[in-house]
Amino acid sequence: MKLLLIPVLFLALVSCKDDNKSETIEPIDYRVQNEADIKIYIEENSLEAQKSDTGLYYVINEPGTGTQPTASSDVTVAYKGYYLSEQVFDESGSDGISFNLQQVIKGWTEGITYFKEGGDGLLLVPSHLGYGSFDNRGIPGGSVLIFEVNLISVN
Repeated sequence: MKLLLIPVLFLALVSCKDDNKSETIEPIDYRVQNEADIKIYIEENSLEAQKSDTGLYYVINEPGTGTQPTASSDVTVAYKGYYLSEQVFDESGSDGISFNLQQVIKGWTEGITYFKEGGDGLLLVPSHLGYGSFDNRGIPGGSVLIFEVNLISVN
């Protein structure tokens, strides 16, 4: 009987655990702060940016003349990615990299479709269209990401 009492006592203690405490960390919505930061960056750098319905800002320096990709196209893009501080976190070679637009952050899936082959410009990506509110591959959560992009080809 004593051996049965120990598991029953353990189960009773475990069932008293406070279930009101969440063990997962809730994401933070950085949209308002990202929007303010992007607007400051645009003003300080005298950019003529357009804003999409999703909150993506983009600058088309050269629209290009070739094929325009869709959100599911395979493309080759040369790029440089940096933070608002202009610290570079990633960069391709001049030959670019090839990928499907469904395999990248939402800001790229949307933003690259604003260019035709040969086009270039900037994508100013708020965190909800980038890597979100949590750190990811060395990119701090909530970060606005800026990409200089050159759409080399739609494959």
